[in-house]
Amino acid sequence: MNKLINYFKESYNTSKIAFYCELFEFSLVGGASAILTFTVLDPATKLFIPMFFIGSILGMISTFYRKAAFATLLTGWFVAMNFIALIKLFG
Repeated sequence: MNKLINYFKESYNTSKIAFYCELFEFSLVGGASAILTFTVLDPATKLFIPMFFIGSILGMISTFYRKAAFATLLTGWFVAMNFIALIKLFG
């Protein structure tokens, strides 16, 4: 249990900005994923797509601060795709 606690402490101490972005990203993307799972036959797109979009932006910020190059590219791709989905959904 101490290793897990130390892991989170190190993550926090390495970059507080990235840590809090990841915390909120986890909440948003996890929640969006749950909504998609439970509404798959009639997807609640107006709920989960904005959550995925904001979560992806937070993910891109946190991966940038952590200097995780390919993760930044991946989350950037998610931001772009979710932005297109938002335009199609609300535009």
